[in-house]
Formats: sequence, C-alpha cells, structure tokens
Amino acid sequence: MTDLYQNKYRIASARNPYWDYGWNGSYFVTICTKDRICWFGDVVDGKMRLSEMGDIANKCWREIPTHFPFVKLGNHVIMPNHVHGIVIIDKPYDHPVVIETQDFASLSPPPSPQSIPPKNQFGPQSKNLASIIRGFKIGVTKNARLINPDFAWQSRYHDHIIRNEKSFQNISAYIKNNPQKWHEDRFHANDRKPC
Repeated sequence: MTDLYQNKYRIASARNPYWDYGWNGSYFVTICTKDRICWFGDVVDGKMRLSEMGDIANKCWREIPTHFPFVKLGNHVIMPNHVHGIVIIDKPYDHPVVIETQDFASLSPPPSPQSIPPKNQFGPQSKNLASIIRGFKIGVTKNARLINPDFAWQSRYHDHIIRNEKSFQNISAYIKNNPQKWHEDRFHANDRKPC
C-alpha cells in the first residue's frame, strides 16, 4: 500500500500504529542486505561460515547493549544476506514488559492503545527499536564499506512484537535453526542476486 506524503508516494509503514516501539518488550527483527546480496558469508553443511563482513555484522550486533544500555539480546544469527535477532527493550521504569522469559519477571500486559498514545509516533526517534536498528546498520555499513564500498542494506526492516513465552521460544528456535534450513529459506531464493 502506498500513501501520498508531501506530493510523493511512499510505502505505508508496517509498524503497528497502536504500539510505541520504545516500550519495554521483545521484538523479533529481520534486516536484509540491499538486493539480498550475500555479503555475510555462506552456509556450509548447515552451519553459517561468516565472511569478514559477516564478522563485522556479528560484532556490531553483540555490541548493541554497549550503545543502548536498556537493551538485552535474545538469539541472533547472521545469514548470508540477512540478520535475524531478538531485541529486548528493558528500561528500568517504563511500561510493562510484554512477555515472561527466564531472565525477566512477568508483569501485567501493556496499556491499552486508548489509554496511552504512542509517544514516539511523530516525535524524536530515540531509545526505541528504530534507533537501535539504525545504529546497528550504520555501524555495519561504516566498517563493511572499508572492505567493499558497494555494501548496502535494504532501507526497511521487518519486526514482530513477541507477545508470549511460547512465541519467544518458537522464534528463538527458528533463529537457532535458520542455517540448517537455508536452502528452504525465502531469502535464499533470489532471482536477482542468488547466493
């Protein structure tokens, strides 16, 4: 779906309009390289073998909590042309955590959309999921372009708000097993830039 904004067509946001992505919660994120070019390495015998750029992406992902102290990380995997990971926003005092995991206490569900309007909808985009992903992508891009100046990310990313423990465990397993299922992966089948 496209919208007209300042006399230009743009793709409508895939973000949930009733959710503030700065709220505490767990988010499953997928970030793809531009044209799904396989910059990050290869899958060999069901295991990811990282290239130099793949090592950079892996290092930058692990450093997210250093730059965003309110973030904890769940499982992640660097694939040849994309990254899957769980980002857990855990600010000391904020809206309740969405799910219960082994590391987080279960709290009441988040406030209803009618009770609290999302604070980041049109305001500053900091201390939220978008700023975390933007920081990660900038870090990888800066260092990857020292190796190959053509490196680029797809402009958007996909996210899913993880709402319960079962979903958290299923997504964690999916991420862990992703390299073993690479040849079935929709990101593998790419007519323009096959891996």
